[in-house]
Amino acid sequence: MSPILKVLLRRLALGALTLLIVSAIIFLAVEMLPGDIATEILGQSATEETLAALREKLGLDQPAVVRYLDWVTGALTGDFGMSLANQRPIGALIADRAFNTFFLAGHAALIAVPLSLFLGLVAALYRETLLDRLISTSTLAAISFPEYFVAYILILLFAVQLGWFPSLASVEPGMALADRLHATFLPALTMTLIVTAHMMRMTRAAIVNLLALPYVEMAQLKGMRRWRVIAVHALPNALAPIVNVIALNLAYLIVGVVLVEVVFVYPGLGQLLVDSVAKRDFPVVQAACLIFAATYILLNLAADLIAILSNPRLLHPR
Repeated sequence: MSPILKVLLRRLALGALTLLIVSAIIFLAVEMLPGDIATEILGQSATEETLAALREKLGLDQPAVVRYLDWVTGALTGDFGMSLANQRPIGALIADRAFNTFFLAGHAALIAVPLSLFLGLVAALYRETLLDRLISTSTLAAISFPEYFVAYILILLFAVQLGWFPSLASVEPGMALADRLHATFLPALTMTLIVTAHMMRMTRAAIVNLLALPYVEMAQLKGMRRWRVIAVHALPNALAPIVNVIALNLAYLIVGVVLVEVVFVYPGLGQLLVDSVAKRDFPVVQAACLIFAATYILLNLAADLIAILSNPRLLHPR
């Protein structure tokens, strides 16, 4: 068995164990939320007998351990159960929402990753100059504000004053790609401004460290252009830390969209999560949280594998 395959299997096993632990934490956290769906449906004036009958019908009278085991075994087969609020299969309920969330995250990533790499390279190439300070200050300023503040500022500028983009990111099934990109540009730009600083700073730091190494100095002494030195010699060797921070920020783009989706009333998993918490529809909350957790773990696994492929020495840590 090849070393890379061994690492892959080991990381997959560790990821599965982590996801199992996270599923237990999610279930316990949801169990600790006040109220239940029976009270939400029947109202505060319902009698205890009526509430008990509805809880029995919905399976809420079962012990927590039994409900957790039923939920986990069903989730392993892709069956997240039924929504307690509208009695629809949760898989069908979140399918379109998950697509919308991943589309928004992909839209933001297509803007954020190239922009961050470019700004990091420019900042490293012109380090300790006014341009470097301007790039670092502006990106750090953007990340210092909460998502909802950045979102409202962008809405004020580009939706209210300029009228270039809609203030609400309304999308529908079968919508043309250009229309969908236009509708989701402001939330994607909001998420881009939030994550750019991390990726830019890591790119800059990795490139600056490599530019001081002897082989890079030798390439410069041979007359190679500085951009070519960075692109050919420095950047490939800096991929491991850069890929890791990009993967972490891509994971944030997916799991950290809740506030952005709420501000723009975007029909994604984050908005569904907030609505389900308000309705006490706990199976939907658990399913959405589990999808977020699985996505985060898979992206970290992909980052580790890409880092190992770009630097095989990581297969043999000291």
